[in-house]
Amino acid sequence: MTHLDTSFLIRALLAGSPEDAALRRWLRRGDRLGISSVTWAEFLCGPREPNHDHFVRRVLGEPVAFTAEDAACAAEFFRRSGRRRGTLADCMIAAVAIREGAALATANPSDFVRLRDSGLVLMDLAA
Repeated sequence: MTHLDTSFLIRALLAGSPEDAALRRWLRRGDRLGISSVTWAEFLCGPREPNHDHFVRRVLGEPVAFTAEDAACAAEFFRRSGRRRGTLADCMIAAVAIREGAALATANPSDFVRLRDSGLVLMDLAA
């Protein structure tokens, strides 16, 4: 299972991008893909094309809910990683991926590398 973070999802919708190529490859192979409700909320904040909402939901299905357990986990990640401004959503996305046993596909691995020691697996876009 692979979850997509917001940066990956936005770039995957740009024809010819490395993320577009990776997403198409994973879909052809039949890989299980998903997103968290946190990623979905960030994505909906836009900007985006109106037809993208339907496409994302059709391809990725229902976003995985962010739970109270995820909130506690994300808060711990946030505290341990220095309470850096703008990183709470990344901690939330990582918490859902870890709970789901999913690798995380991101266009910004530097945003998540600090969470590897917490069990987050980052997806290799070439895989």
